Amino acid sequence: MNLEPRVTLLDALRDNLDITGAKRVCDRGVCGACTVIMDGKPVYACNLLAIQAEGHDIVTVEGLSHGDQLHPVMSAFIEHDAQQCGFCTPGFVVACTAFLEKHPNPTMDEIEEGLGGNLCRCGTYAGIRPAVLEAAKAMKGGKANA
Repeated sequence: MNLEPRVTLLDALRDNLDITGAKRVCDRGVCGACTVIMDGKPVYACNLLAIQAEGHDIVTVEGLSHGDQLHPVMSAFIEHDAQQCGFCTPGFVVACTAFLEKHPNPTMDEIEEGLGGNLCRCGTYAGIRPAVLEAAKAMKGGKANA
């Protein structure tokens, strides 16, 4: 695919590849709604040129589930009602997944600090934080807390 050098990764995903999970909200790298994982690290797709992502492993929220099997973070978000309008949810799910890959046994304080780059206007943090704890346990093969 040929793109102009000024095209962001977010625009390339949404406009050229029809991968629309990452959302445009602030378009300034502040809210985290466009979070994707690049080479295992969460990045804001609105702040990264598509050309900078060339040759790198990019995972969007669409790449986290396998067929009908949801990623543990997705399941935990549902179980803990960690979304309201749902607009920021894909970015949070991706950020939480990347966070848990680096911090498989997080404390609530670590979760709060680790996800500080994602914002939710609806204020669903009370559901997101316990969802991350549940997903951490599920990702280690343990039964998730209800």
